[in-house]
Amino acid sequence: MTYCVGMLVEEGLAMIADTRTNAGVDNISSYRKLHVVDRPGDRVLGVCTAGNLSVTQTALAMVAEGVNLHVGETPETLETAPSLFRCAQLLGHALRETRLSIAPAMEADSLNVSASMLLGGQVAGGQMGLYLIYSQGNFIEIGRDTPYLQIGELKYGKPILESGLAYDTPLAEAVKLGLISFSTTMRSNVAVGAPFDMLTLRRGFLSGDVRRIEADDAYFTDLHEQWTRAQSAARRAMPQPPWMNGAPRLAASRG
Repeated sequence: MTYCVGMLVEEGLAMIADTRTNAGVDNISSYRKLHVVDRPGDRVLGVCTAGNLSVTQTALAMVAEGVNLHVGETPETLETAPSLFRCAQLLGHALRETRLSIAPAMEADSLNVSASMLLGGQVAGGQMGLYLIYSQGNFIEIGRDTPYLQIGELKYGKPILESGLAYDTPLAEAVKLGLISFSTTMRSNVAVGAPFDMLTLRRGFLSGDVRRIEADDAYFTDLHEQWTRAQSAARRAMPQPPWMNGAPRLAASRG
């Protein structure tokens, strides 16, 4: 299991992915799930992956070698595609072809071959964008009304983003909300865990910031603890149900 989130706000883009993979309670390991193409001045792309690891790794390797979307065309990669939309097409094509080629053998062994990706970033001359790419190869693009996308174990972190993130949220605040969503997810699912990889990209700057947040990172540890205390304080401050304040009433005796 994994958890990845992409947030596209007015100020820029942030993408965060955990690194934990789980193939059983005694087989937990770490793999990078945020893959970055950073060519300052030309393009900055982030690709987050979730689902079957062999499917996503094979699809990424296929795109790195070059994909022909149409017969007779020159193979394209994420470093040569002319637009972010074209990059989404390449990843969708590779994900679909990989899944279809290995699905019969893996499904015969009752193995799940589903996978998904987030693609975010900007290519020079185009707009910054964020896409969710499905196993079938189709994809959707983010809009202003809901400025985030998630893949993997998304249900625990969704309420944090849904209630706190808007298109006009400052990028630093968006990163904070994203990390809180990871804190909440980790608390509920041990299959999601640090270290986390993060890409941030400000509008107008075709150069991204990539960093890894370790389990003992001072800021994340403090954020996790402060959020836990804040939740407890908010819960205690809420009024009690009014019907619970009086003395318990005795049930009427039956004659």
